[in-house]
Amino acid sequence: MSRKKKERLTSLTFSNFQEDDSGELIQLIAPDDDEGIGNEPMPENLPILPIRNTVLFPGVVIPITVGRQKSIRLVKSSYRGDRIIGVAAQKKTKQEEPGFDDIYNVGTVAKIVKMLVLPDGNTTIIIQGKQRFEIQERIKDDPFMLAKVKYLEDKFPARNKKETKAILQSIKDSASKILKLNPEIPQEAQIAIDNIDSPSFLTHFLSSNLNADVESKQQLLEISNGTKRATLLLEYMMKDIQMLELKQEIQNKVHSDIDQQQRDYFLKQQIKILQDELGNEGPDHELRLLREKAKKKKWEPDVMEHFEKECDKIMRMNPAAAEYPVAMNYVEFLVDLPWNDFTKDNFDLKRAQKILDREHFGLVKIKERIIEFLAVRKLKNDLKGPILCLYGPPGVGKTSLGKSIAKALNRKYVRMSLGGVHDEAEIRGHRKTYVGAMPGKIIQHIKKVKSANPVFVLDEIDKVSTDFRGDPSSALLEVLDPEQNNAFSDNYLELEYNLSNVLFIATANTLDTIQPALRDRMEIIELTGYTLEEKVQIAKKHLVPKQRDEHGVKAKDMTITNDAIVKIIENYTRESGVRNLERLIGKVVRYVAKSVAMEDAYQKRLNAAMIREILGAERFDKELYEDNHTSGVVTGLAWTQVGGEILFIESSLNKGKGKLTLSGQLGDVMKESAMAALSYLKSNADKLGVDYRVFEQYDLHIHVPAGAVPKDGPSAGVTMFTSLASVFTQRKVKAKLAMTGEITLRGKVLPVGGIKEKILAARRAGIKEIILCDKNQKDIEEIDENYLSSLKIHYVKTVDQVIALALLDEKVDNPMVLDINESNSLVAQN
Repeated sequence: MSRKKKERLTSLTFSNFQEDDSGELIQLIAPDDDEGIGNEPMPENLPILPIRNTVLFPGVVIPITVGRQKSIRLVKSSYRGDRIIGVAAQKKTKQEEPGFDDIYNVGTVAKIVKMLVLPDGNTTIIIQGKQRFEIQERIKDDPFMLAKVKYLEDKFPARNKKETKAILQSIKDSASKILKLNPEIPQEAQIAIDNIDSPSFLTHFLSSNLNADVESKQQLLEISNGTKRATLLLEYMMKDIQMLELKQEIQNKVHSDIDQQQRDYFLKQQIKILQDELGNEGPDHELRLLREKAKKKKWEPDVMEHFEKECDKIMRMNPAAAEYPVAMNYVEFLVDLPWNDFTKDNFDLKRAQKILDREHFGLVKIKERIIEFLAVRKLKNDLKGPILCLYGPPGVGKTSLGKSIAKALNRKYVRMSLGGVHDEAEIRGHRKTYVGAMPGKIIQHIKKVKSANPVFVLDEIDKVSTDFRGDPSSALLEVLDPEQNNAFSDNYLELEYNLSNVLFIATANTLDTIQPALRDRMEIIELTGYTLEEKVQIAKKHLVPKQRDEHGVKAKDMTITNDAIVKIIENYTRESGVRNLERLIGKVVRYVAKSVAMEDAYQKRLNAAMIREILGAERFDKELYEDNHTSGVVTGLAWTQVGGEILFIESSLNKGKGKLTLSGQLGDVMKESAMAALSYLKSNADKLGVDYRVFEQYDLHIHVPAGAVPKDGPSAGVTMFTSLASVFTQRKVKAKLAMTGEITLRGKVLPVGGIKEKILAARRAGIKEIILCDKNQKDIEEIDENYLSSLKIHYVKTVDQVIALALLDEKVDNPMVLDINESNSLVAQN
């Protein structure tokens, strides 16, 4: 090849290539003639540089930007040496650190012509393809891939053969046709092709610039027989010509229909022509399919009439109009929505009871309510779905209970989280006139579940918020009213939809934040926290097997004793539910899984001592009863979000002027209880044998440990009064006695809540006797008798009865002597 030709070819630069760039059109052509390629000696072992989205062919020069650390090390090492590297294409472009398995075995030997280090840390190299090779042996992977290779020779027939001349001429003619059909390719490419005499180099050059994927180019590179490679190349080029001719034909057809006003629709018309060429149906076909589906729907006449009206409107629309897709989406939504499509309830009550008992321990009230619902549905099939609200602390199984109910009823299950919802449109949807209008979440979920009578869980209904976009809780009034939801109106749907067959189950942690009108529409079922005994059973029957399955531990690999479970509950958790308990059991199971996987010796029977070794030091201390040797210290019972607890009321006297001090981070209600107790004690001091002058000459301090925990509520009233009576009389409080109840200034004892949790807390703390208001007796009747067997409960109506039961006649050890100053106790007289 002449020097002038070489200069012209080398000037045909086209695009900057990277490791992850794909080759486009014309790449740089080596100034070497084909005869010179591969004549110089090549090394037996080659460092391999993987490249993405392109294939390097012999005789072609391309720039590559190298960014991977392995590749940069390879390039720099080779550039300091003979500059010879092997270049192989990656099989998967997304592989960031390819190995030998991720690249093709056949590649091209390349020489690094130039290397440039850019300011951003990347390295750009210009490489010149030399000869094909095949990887024979993998030598190493680090710091870069090095392989033993076998060099492949091109087997091309002599140029003077008729077959060779015919193929080459066909290839050149096809290349010229592509150049004419594709105006994006520079005209200098024709000059380059005309000046290539070598058959082998011509096929390599055109293969490199072929409009084909990496796999097709790699297939061309791997073919050693020149005739076969040229034939396959010609096949690919003919496909490219057909695509370009079709594209030109489409453009010519469309161009005649376009004027100034229709330019915006250019792309859509092209798509239409393409669909005609491919034999696809147009918009009319879509509408016909929708109408066929509509005939199978169980629609009311008004719904069918509305659907047909919308379809007729679409028929009159231009498919290119902006309203067309909106209208199509609407009628598709109408067809997809389940209208009177119901799943059949399973009325096997015993089966339903078994499912509920198997998946949830306790929760008797809600289980009874579901069985009642099934029983009535069995007798009277048109019963409306109840609106239930499961109310209780976190982690007691409110949400998961919805899934069990759906399984027991053989219904579909759908859940919608209302936490943080503050837009009314989330419930009712948007009007179709708005851009991006959508139906409300209620209708969306009904469509998604494809059933008109699912079990629909409205999770965290107490956490619905309100802002300038409306009040979602007010929108829920229609959804959750059995008398109204048979004609629920969604703004997007524009038709009434029957929700009366849906079984709505709302969940809440508190009722205080739920709108009164909304609360009135729901049947409230309280789920109290689990007792210690219930948590042990839940852990044994549900949590431990579940965690074993999730962590791949077999039942034979571990057993956990009841004492160990009790230790986790009492010393590592403070909750009403079992979420943290499940996490901690998971940690115990992972300890076993690690020991099994590492084949370490371990104790398969996990007891309480092992729990401390696995979980570390105890996080919480168990409150236990303390002795009665100190006056003014009385044991009370309290309810918390994580269950019941015992608490101590401490009172002390010291010389002063009758000042009252309250400490222990008490709330207003608890402070008022303390003042009420003191007022009643002052007005009835004679009954207890207390000198009234002591109230003026001694300061009183009431403290409720622990000081860092906020406390409030009226239930400590009787406890505070007993504490004051004890400190002023220095009488002992009865041993192992606890109490709870509100007091009045008349000395009446009033009922309080949380009795079940308080009773269980007393039992755990070693209390033997409990004082309650007589009106709390109904709460005791709901507690399992097994939990009451070791307790004696006293029911009282007045504070006098409390004192008679709680205070002993004997004084405490080392009683305080109250020194009354006569001079400071003068009473003013008229």
